Amino acid sequence: MDLKLKNKVAFIAGSSRGIGQGIAAAFLEEGCKTVITGRDKLALNRAKEIFEEKFGDEKVMAIGVDLSKEADLKKALNDTIEKWGQLDCIVISIGSGKSTSGWVINNEEWNRVLDLNVGTSVRIATAALSFIKKTKIGSIVFIASIAGLETTQAPLAYSAAKAALVNYASNLSRLVAEYGIRVNCVAPGNILFPGGSWESHIQQREKEVHAYIRNEVPQNRFGTVEEIADVVTFLSSERASFVTGACWVVDGGQTRTF
Repeated sequence: MDLKLKNKVAFIAGSSRGIGQGIAAAFLEEGCKTVITGRDKLALNRAKEIFEEKFGDEKVMAIGVDLSKEADLKKALNDTIEKWGQLDCIVISIGSGKSTSGWVINNEEWNRVLDLNVGTSVRIATAALSFIKKTKIGSIVFIASIAGLETTQAPLAYSAAKAALVNYASNLSRLVAEYGIRVNCVAPGNILFPGGSWESHIQQREKEVHAYIRNEVPQNRFGTVEEIADVVTFLSSERASFVTGACWVVDGGQTRTF
């Protein structure tokens, strides 16, 4: 299926590794001009080299930036417009599940987790909207989590933050629909990739992890980065032109949403 993304411009927030990097690769495969971003400049440059070798340097722009800082965020978006003259697809793949376990969480930890997983995403979307609403077409996709949809073993603050992100995206979709902009979420389940948290868990307690997957995931396996990326590129494309305000769950059947 041709997703009609060729020569569109995609800005992938948090794409130097893991799911974000896989999403960037998928956009490049579709012929998109793609901006990759990250705070870890070593990882970002490594991703850039991989992409340039496969897709050519004219399709890839790497920006080492802390998108939680408003001035840096605006500069990154301005640099994108200056280079390619447009901004069509925004994917926000940032956040972390690392947080205090249990229900006793101090204010500092709550604020840190909420700002990392919700606040920064909101700021990125708000800044990006000032550019894409002028074109009367565009897409924003947030990477959420099944932890924001039902009870899991994820930390409490992280789960609450992802729930807030899903709700924010749903409400935002109604507010920007008049500009031709669509807003959706993708909620991944257990995704295994090099350097990810599940790789670490397997190294520490392999039997318990595989028992968990066997008991909780009907498909009895981890998901892949590519499976998340395929959904994100579809939602960002004209093929999903009547899809907005949705949260697509990609978890092998783990959540019981029906």
